[in-house]
Amino acid sequence: MNIESVFKNNEIWIKKRLDKNPDYFEKLAKGQNPDILYIGCSDSRVTAEDLMGVEPGDVFVHRNIANMVISIDLNVMSVLNYAVDNLEVDHVVVCGHYYCGGVKAAMQAADLGILNPWLRNIRDVYRLHKEELNGIEDENDRYNRLVELNVQEQCVNLLKTAVVQKAVRKRGMKVHGWVFDVSTGKLIDLKIDFKSILNEITEIYDLGV
Repeated sequence: MNIESVFKNNEIWIKKRLDKNPDYFEKLAKGQNPDILYIGCSDSRVTAEDLMGVEPGDVFVHRNIANMVISIDLNVMSVLNYAVDNLEVDHVVVCGHYYCGGVKAAMQAADLGILNPWLRNIRDVYRLHKEELNGIEDENDRYNRLVELNVQEQCVNLLKTAVVQKAVRKRGMKVHGWVFDVSTGKLIDLKIDFKSILNEITEIYDLGV
């Protein structure tokens, strides 16, 4: 890609927006009121707004390698707290994607340097679901199932936080687990049984908020 073309594309984009709505950027500058916090993967093939068909201002977005929600990651925790407490989003989505390079890298027996502590969290997901995953013979199918289970566990990590527990109880905020299939373009709701999961973890992770 020619980096200069980015600025030319930007000018074309501005013109298209203004042709459609002369007040577009004036309204955009007044602030944001998103209903959704989207936590997704940094993979260049998975752009949040495009796959959901939404406009700027509709979704608050955080992306990192393999869409992780790690309690000691101040980046994702800051985003989460701001979105839930300040923007008062109604939905928090964790969206993974099939053929995720981060998930595949986590399953390699290799020293990946600075990535090791990050990817270890995905290896922990594998450990939790080892029996199911080891029963899947096809390697790609196993990786893609791990993608789904990783989304589920990151949703569980959300439910362990005080800010999410408080918003769920006081105003009915919802948590969702999705997967994007890069081979078809389809967005899939995993329909995770959060009620069952909450029943299992409440004794330990209920923060009484």
